[in-house]
Amino acid sequence: MDDKNIHWDYYRTALAVLEEGSLSGAARALGLTQPTVGRQIEALEQALGTSLFVRNQSGLSPTIAALALKPYAESLRATESALLRSVSAEANEVRGTVRITASEVMGVEILPAILADLRQTCPDLSMELQISNLTQDLLKRDADIAVRMTEPLQDALIARRAGTIDLGFFAHADYLARHGAPTDMQALKGHSLIGFDRELPYIRAFQKRFPFMQRADFSLRADSDVVQLAAIRKGYGIGICQVGLASQHPQLQRVLAAEFQIDLPVWVVMHEDLRSSQRYKTTFDHLVTALQALLGKA
Repeated sequence: MDDKNIHWDYYRTALAVLEEGSLSGAARALGLTQPTVGRQIEALEQALGTSLFVRNQSGLSPTIAALALKPYAESLRATESALLRSVSAEANEVRGTVRITASEVMGVEILPAILADLRQTCPDLSMELQISNLTQDLLKRDADIAVRMTEPLQDALIARRAGTIDLGFFAHADYLARHGAPTDMQALKGHSLIGFDRELPYIRAFQKRFPFMQRADFSLRADSDVVQLAAIRKGYGIGICQVGLASQHPQLQRVLAAEFQIDLPVWVVMHEDLRSSQRYKTTFDHLVTALQALLGKA
């Protein structure tokens, strides 16, 4: 393998094909023509001395070599993005780009208003908001700042406790009018329950505390917390919702409050290398202050 002439663009293109499943999809995602994407894939395969994709009726299937390449290409993409953000402004100026990652409900329901306030005071600051229930790696600079529900353990990260989010069972008043409210946890089995599809690590942690939370018991399964919240609001059934969010919707009523409550700590986290940059520090401090005001200082 002669890798002296392998450009990062080729790895980025291969990653786009892996994610999109076709040359045409990768071309759209990258803003390139399909022939250009094809040529870059061929050049990368020649340089690596192996095939990366196999054509089939549904598009392109990755080979073992392509799957092995994927995490390294993702790391390169994250590094490139972090590099561009790091040089987008002077260290003592509050301008440039800050990439924030947060869970789905936090990113959709809570952070937009907080970031809107920050935008008013810092108009030269741009935000990239990545919402995912998966924990992004700040050490690899997948994001600059994270709003997390677990305390980080890495020494290289700066973390501030920003409050606590209370979770409970909620249902729309129309649903409860049709089906009645459960009188105890056992009675939940007679209701339409909204819950997860895949048992992710944080779900398994909940199951140790509440063993009744099993996938088979849910009549609507979705890994997206936003989808679950929408289903609760539309009267599909009973699901878990943030108490603070539910209070904004009078038609949502809490059930089994004495039997079921989860308290989630909220942490704002960033890499210690960023604290000397004013835009990161300003964003970090604003998030901590605003969340503490909203959730109650922990």
